[in-house]
Amino acid sequence: MSSPSTLSQLFALDSLLEPEEIAIRDTVRDFANARLRPHIADWFEDAKLPVREIARELGGIGALGMHLEGYGCPGTSATAYGLACLELEAVDSGIRSLVSVQGSLAMFSIHHWGSEEQKNEWLPRMAAGEAIGCFGLTEPDFGSNPSGMRTNARRDGEDWILNGTKMWITNGSVADVAVVWAKTGLEEGARGIRGFVVPTDTPGFSAPEIGKKMSLRASVTAELVLDDVRLPASAMLPKAQGLRGPLSALNEARYGIVFGAIGAARDCLEAAIAYSQSREVFDKPLAGYQLTQAKIADMALEVGKGHLLAYHLGRLKDRGEVRPEQISTGKLNNTREAIKIARECRTILGANGITLEYPVIRHANNLESVLTYEGTSEVHQLTIGRALTGQDAFR
Repeated sequence: MSSPSTLSQLFALDSLLEPEEIAIRDTVRDFANARLRPHIADWFEDAKLPVREIARELGGIGALGMHLEGYGCPGTSATAYGLACLELEAVDSGIRSLVSVQGSLAMFSIHHWGSEEQKNEWLPRMAAGEAIGCFGLTEPDFGSNPSGMRTNARRDGEDWILNGTKMWITNGSVADVAVVWAKTGLEEGARGIRGFVVPTDTPGFSAPEIGKKMSLRASVTAELVLDDVRLPASAMLPKAQGLRGPLSALNEARYGIVFGAIGAARDCLEAAIAYSQSREVFDKPLAGYQLTQAKIADMALEVGKGHLLAYHLGRLKDRGEVRPEQISTGKLNNTREAIKIARECRTILGANGITLEYPVIRHANNLESVLTYEGTSEVHQLTIGRALTGQDAFR
């Protein structure tokens, strides 16, 4: 009997990476396995996550805003950042969500669209994990259509007064700063949307936590309520105008999901392979049956192809050539395949697959959210369809 190969060996994945990227990946993998994996099932079951403690540790290994440059950020390659997302989501989607919202949504918005004062005030502390950020775009009635948002900002002398509600906000109730998008009277319609850097201790700001979740339980999710929140003129992100600002940040987060989702799929498959090798059925290992091997082979193909797609998009992004519709292909494919793989792996584990002793049902539940946030599958299908046909079918 030949020695089994790993998924990485089967696709020779490390041959596609630079030594520095492998070193960064391994640092994050070692941290995730030693610090996070032993506790993740309990955090998921209890629906509690020690966000501040974990954020400081993630900051210590340079995982927060890692592909941004300056202001305390490491400035790694986009591919290295993707690999970090992959290893974190191999433990749990909630952990990768924390990093994505901190780095690719909140920090990216300030870094890309903010003033020097805003960057210097927030980015070094956020990179270190000493300050937590969140990103307020989605509203109770406006998810896929952010241009319809009702949150508004009106001028009062030199100040801005914000009113409105945001929904499904990761890190919301533990955040020190919120990047909030609101309609203003500066332009017509969606062109009047502007971003504001809102310290969460500002009077009128509250963030009640959302409970009773069956997905992303090891993640803090909240509503943001803005009730006559008064901000100085300097709170506005000066370089962001219209939806270009928030959509550019969402594209950054979607990129991380391309890698992250396939990390969850890999973890499910590795768990299923290990289980099939040790579980005996009719006096021989489950792995020795053709039906089991067919399932494993088919899933391995999709996990391998998902890695290759992610790596390709990483290289495009590092060259500054990646387009939003290309990231949509990765987000659509890898999230869709990951949830299928999680469900198929559950069948290999049988009844054990529904317990938190194994990661599979936890990943499957989490991926229900990952499939939806940062653009639903349907939105990405329409984005790809528009790119190929030239016809906009959103309306």
